[in-house]
This record gives sequence, structure tokens and C-alpha cells, in this order.
Amino acid sequence: MTTLEIGRGTQRWDQAARPAAGSCSALGATPVPHGVNFSVFSRHSTGIELLLFDHVDDARPSRVVRIDPVDNRTYHYWHVFVPGLKAGQLYGYRADGPFDPANGLRFDRAKVLLDPYGRAVAVPDRYDRVAAGEAGDDAAIAMKSVVVDPSAYDWEGDAPLRLPSSRTIVYETHVRGFTRHSSSGVGEKARGTYAGLIAKIPYLNRLGVTAVELLPVFQFDARDCPPGKVNYWGYAPVSFFAPHQSYSSRRDPLGAVDEFRDMVKALHRAGIEVILDVVFNHTAEGDHRSGPTLCFRGLDNPTYYILERDRAQYANYTGCGNTLNANHPIVRRMIVDSLRYWVEEMHVDGFRFDLASILSRDPSGNPLPNPPVLWDIESDPALAGTKLIAEAWDAAGLYQVGSFVGDAWKEWNGKFRDDVRSFFRGESGAVARVADRLVGSPEIYGHKEREAEQSVNFVTCHDGFTLNDLVSYDGKHNEENGEDNRDGANDNRSWNCGVEGPTDDPAVEKLRNRQVKNFLTITILSIGMPMMLMGDEVRRTQCGNNNAYCQDNETSWLDWTLAEKHADVLRFATLLNARRTQRDMEHERRRVSLSQMIRQASKTWHGVELGKPDWGDQSHSLAFEAILPREGLHVHLIFNAYWEPLEFELPATLDGGANSWRRWIDTALDSPDDIVPWQAAPALSDRRYHAADRSVVVLFEESARREAP
Repeated sequence: MTTLEIGRGTQRWDQAARPAAGSCSALGATPVPHGVNFSVFSRHSTGIELLLFDHVDDARPSRVVRIDPVDNRTYHYWHVFVPGLKAGQLYGYRADGPFDPANGLRFDRAKVLLDPYGRAVAVPDRYDRVAAGEAGDDAAIAMKSVVVDPSAYDWEGDAPLRLPSSRTIVYETHVRGFTRHSSSGVGEKARGTYAGLIAKIPYLNRLGVTAVELLPVFQFDARDCPPGKVNYWGYAPVSFFAPHQSYSSRRDPLGAVDEFRDMVKALHRAGIEVILDVVFNHTAEGDHRSGPTLCFRGLDNPTYYILERDRAQYANYTGCGNTLNANHPIVRRMIVDSLRYWVEEMHVDGFRFDLASILSRDPSGNPLPNPPVLWDIESDPALAGTKLIAEAWDAAGLYQVGSFVGDAWKEWNGKFRDDVRSFFRGESGAVARVADRLVGSPEIYGHKEREAEQSVNFVTCHDGFTLNDLVSYDGKHNEENGEDNRDGANDNRSWNCGVEGPTDDPAVEKLRNRQVKNFLTITILSIGMPMMLMGDEVRRTQCGNNNAYCQDNETSWLDWTLAEKHADVLRFATLLNARRTQRDMEHERRRVSLSQMIRQASKTWHGVELGKPDWGDQSHSLAFEAILPREGLHVHLIFNAYWEPLEFELPATLDGGANSWRRWIDTALDSPDDIVPWQAAPALSDRRYHAADRSVVVLFEESARREAP
């Protein structure tokens, strides 16, 4: 007998117990009674070996199992059953075959390969991306897959929440950056981890968000970045099934799987959904000039990637060196199987698809009218009811906002971001566009006759300026990234309010605060699904860096002292979110939210005078009236992006003067008058409202509800 120290304790196998043929289904490493079944796809290889390791940094496997190409191969699936193995076993593959780049083949038996279906990944302390990309045996520094038993966890009755989109406020956050800062108040071991996020759930509840959208948590290559930097965002996947190990406070890979599930379960108990930012458009293996052979390239390069120029080079529609061949049947199955796994075994509630338009490209890179993988995802019954959000563009110019295929997909509305930014910085010709964004962007989505929440409304996200920096910088300041400020978007539509960067000028700071509240207000109240960026509610800054993908430091981490420094903004966002989702008992029965009320209401556009909106290019203001008699609600919104105050005429109240307009929000007022609890809103006596320059005002009246005729 041989004793192996693997994963959680020791495992024993009888060396006389011979491996059996096993089964081609299911793919990956599947624990079954008395052992583990392994199955991997490789069409073009001439031989596959399963490597078993005792420790993650071992230079040689403790056991090599040759998979017989006759008895242990079904179709292009290589499979074997190894008795005596359990969860925690470290393993990898070697694949034999021709190294023939001109025909798309890049086999290299010196490389230890991850299992494409591996449920956990162990990363050696000595992992070196550059060395892994060089010739020679890389076993000592290679990542290894880990056998996981998904059933070995007590969910305690947990299930995905399935919250309606109309009741959803998304908070885009980064697992590490959320609590890594020393000011987070989280224990040192838990800072920057799934456990750290659990500790901050009370904050998320107070803020009023209903979903966290996590930047990539699939295991990624943190070394896929310029020398001396760290891939902080995580858009460099090496596995589509394994949670990122370094986000766990536990050292072993199985602990990372359990800690991720602990986080999901805790968030669900607090009524918060979990949406994952998923990257099915490229991997961390780089292009034909550089990058390590980690998995897909070494198992079946022409299956997993879109190749061009006589198949010797990688198509690069992602800007990251390669492009996943998403509509190949094998890759399609892997993507759908991954999504099923995260829903069924990890209980996540939805997915945001990075550069989702790439999933509409065929193996030649041409856009498809009905992309099979997108319809596979949409029509899969195991995924029905999950939130599917597309970033409906790619890095090669394919832009599909408003035309993304399918019936269930929601879309990041990049036009909302651009038009709202243009309006509040005072650009000409923005009034008509921002009006359309306010009411759900019917100009973009009206032809589909879908729910208004198809539009995911946001002004900021991880990619670009934070909200504070949007109102503090005219230009990007990415020098720390080491690319001479060439990286990052140049079209930011930002305005520094008179001073570039930090300032002690109270007038500039007051204007910036007002602009931040303007952006928050229109994002939360516009029809659609609103999304906030981590820390915008406390004016988190990245010092003008609009591409902080490689900044795993205080540039990117949330400084929790800002919650006190900008307590007025945090209070504003909290009350704003509360009203977005709050309903009294009658509204609860009818399942009608504030945004739904506005969508269903009778709507009228006004200018400074009633019934006279100014849609001209030189207009910088508008007013919007929504009446919902059955709900007894009458709302009037004023948007003044002009650089001088304006007087706005107010409509008559529903009961012809019996009620008064009440002021809920005026972003020009100091806290706590900038926003007040709904029932504490003060009444107005005047029939005109003085709206300060660059401000948003929300007035309302409530009266007796009227029965339907």
C-alpha cells in the first residue's frame, strides 16, 4: 500500500488495483463509489496520460496512468476509472500529438495540462507564467486540477432567489477589492476573500442593493499582465468550473469551493442575489507569439480556439490574444455545462457575459444571425429563470446593443452611460437622448416589445472612471499601468468641475458632490435595471486611472474611511435605493415597484413651461411628469444640466389643489435636505420651482387610489 498526502488528509490505494476503462460521461473528474472516473476530450491527440500528484509543487507525478487509445477511448473522449481516489486528489494530463502550428496543432507532452472540466485548481507558489511558456517540463510550476465532490456540502435548504428584475439593484464589486483595504474592519486572514465579503453583508443590506455582480471568480492567471504587475480584474481564465483559490481564506482548493458556497448561502439569507461576470470569450493562454500552454491549447487547439491565416495564428476579437471558438459543439457544451454547474451546484443567480458579442461569431469569426451557443444558453431548462446579462459588444467592433439575439437576455446599455454623462456635463444635443434613456431606451429596445429591464442602466463600471473620478478628471491618468498612458478609453465624457484631481476648494467639492448625486438619481430612477459600481456611494477614487486592471493595491481597493468622509453621499444612495425597492402592502400584493409605476404611468414631457419641452441642441434641461391614478401617485422630475438656475412651472396636483407637491430630492441642497425619507418630504406652497444649476429635483404627491373603471 502507498500512502499519499493529498488535499484534505491522506488517501490510500492498492497499487495492485488496476485502473478500469471507466466512462466517457461525465466529463471531468467524477467521484464514484471506490474511486474517481476521469474523462477528457481530445480529437487530434495520439495519446493521453493522466498524472496524479501528491503535492502541488511536485516536479514529478506520483503515478502516471496511460489511457489506452483503444479500450479507453470512446469517440474523441479519453476516459479511465482509477480506484481508491477521493476528493482532494491533484491531477493533470499530458497529451501526445504533432506540433504543427501551420495546421493548428500545438501538442507538447512536456506540459502538464489542466482538466477543462476541473472543479478546483491548485496553484504552486512557484508558478511562473513566463517559465510555463518556455520549452521543457513544467510539472513543478504547473497549475494542477483537483478532484471535487460537489455533493459533499450542506446547503441547508438554500436555492437561487429568482428576484424579479424590476426589484433588482445590481452592485458591481470585486471580491478582493471590497475588503482588502486595512480599513475594512475585516480580520486580516479574511481580508480580500469570500469570507470577507460575508462579513460586509450588513453593509450591503443597509445600502439597499439586491444583487452583487462579482468581477471574474473563475480561476484565472494573475500573472497574465505586464511585468511587475498583477492581473487584478481577473479577465484571464484558466478554468470555467473552479472558483479562484486566492479569494479564499482557506489554503486548500476544496476549501475555496466551500467558502464560495458559504458566501452564496449567506448572501441569499440576506436576500441578495449573486451574479457572476463570466469570461467565455478567451483564455489566459495568449496568442501564437507568447503565452503558456495551460490546458486548451495542449489538448486540442483547433477545437477550442478560432484560428486564422492558415490556422497558424489566433483570431483576436477580444484584445487579449486569442478567441474561444464558442460555437464549436464541444466548446458550446463546455460553456453550457459550466453555467449549469454554477447554477445547480454553486447556486448562483445569474451571469454577466464579458464581450458577449464574441459568442455570436462562427469558427471563421463572422457574426451569426442565430448563434447556437446563445440559444443553447437561453433555452436550457436548468438555466431558465437565471439572469442573463450581455456586454453586447466585443473588441473588434461588433456592437449589438439593442440587437442582441434571444428573448431572455438583458444588456449593459452603453448608450445610457454615454448619453447621461454627456447631458450632465452640459454637451449640446443630449436632451432628447437622455429623455429616451430615462424611460427605458425605447429608441433602442422598443422594437423587441420586451420588459424594460432588458436595459441594464449604469454610468460607471469597473472598466473606466469611478463616479468620483468622472466628476474630478477631464482626462485619464494611467501612468502607473506602465504603458505611457496609452491604455484605457479616451472617450470618457467626464468633467472635472473646474480643477483636475483632488482639491480643497469647497465650491468645486460641492459641485462634484451634486454631480455624483445627479448621476445616482438618474441611474436608480430610470426605467430598467440599475447598476452601481463598488464604492461610488462613498466617492471611491482611482486617482484618475480608468483602466486599473493591473492595480492590486489601494488604487483599486475600497477605502472604508470614505464612508465617514462622504457620509452624505452614502446616505443619499441608501435612501434612493430604499425607495426604488420599497412598497407598501398594496404594492406588495400587486408586485409594483416605483420604476414599474413610472413605466405604467401616463407620462408628459415639459420644459421650464408646462407642455413645452425644448428638444433643441442648445437645450440643457427638461422635466418629466408621471401620473398613476390607480396608485394615487403623481411624480414630477426636473433635470437642470444648465450652468445657471432655472424656474420650472409645476403641473396641477391630482386633486386640483387639495394636495401639495412634496419635495423628495433636490441634489443642490445640503444633506440632510438633499434627500429625505419619503413620508417626511416637506410640502411646497409655490407653483413654480427654483432648480439650481446642474441639479436634479424629484417632487411627488400621493392621494387616494382610484379604482379601475
